[in-house]
Amino acid sequence: MSGPQLDFFAVRRHTGGTWEHLSDAVAVEEPLELRVGTAAGSVPLSVMMRTPGHDLELVRGWLHAEGLLAAVTAISVLPGAPNVLLLDGDRATLLAAQRGSVTSSACGVCGSGSVERLMLRVSAPVWTAPPLPPATIRGLPEVLRAAQPAFEASGGLHAAGLFDASGRLLHAFEDVGRHNAVDKAVGAALPELPLGNRVLVTSSRAGFEIVQKALLAGIAVVVTVGAPSSLAVETAVSLGLTLVGFVRGGRFNVYAGAERLDIR
Repeated sequence: MSGPQLDFFAVRRHTGGTWEHLSDAVAVEEPLELRVGTAAGSVPLSVMMRTPGHDLELVRGWLHAEGLLAAVTAISVLPGAPNVLLLDGDRATLLAAQRGSVTSSACGVCGSGSVERLMLRVSAPVWTAPPLPPATIRGLPEVLRAAQPAFEASGGLHAAGLFDASGRLLHAFEDVGRHNAVDKAVGAALPELPLGNRVLVTSSRAGFEIVQKALLAGIAVVVTVGAPSSLAVETAVSLGLTLVGFVRGGRFNVYAGAERLDIR
């Protein structure tokens, strides 16, 4: 069910006034079709663009964020079609969420479409661990980067990691889509939900969809190397999420939930 994460293409590289021919690693992006039914008969539900690998974790995480996980009793690969997954279960509920278009790997319209709708599904995440020291926050992206072999080879993949309160990496996944990487991480940790005392770290910026997926999983702290969007900050403030951005060069910004950090 998992194809290669990298492909290789012949390129011409210009360096210092000279040209050279070489093979360059490029992140793979392929469609994954979700269908409702069994091999005996099924109908399309959605198509998502993703980097192959850990497709079950991706789909489980996506279903959780969409509020559809309880409607699925089985997930299987369509025989002879490794890029097609069959979802069996409550067909009426699943097909009510049917999407007729492709969900791109950079999709920013995922799950709930507004803060108001999200507030109906989640409550403030719980954090019972000690406040996080700044040194722990600063070190998280470096730990995640060490778990990104495909990015190291291609430079074209995002990553998401789940850490415990001590800064220990528990799950790490790469994907061409930042929200796909988060879905994979949440999908891998589903037996542990809600993910209180967990920190989600992403190699990307923090858009609304990242914050949304974190809150739906019960995650209390989100750390990103990039900038947050205004809606991400507003959502974090409204729903009690700690949001930390621009973690690089020994510095970071706390946009919401500073009470979970050791700010002495």
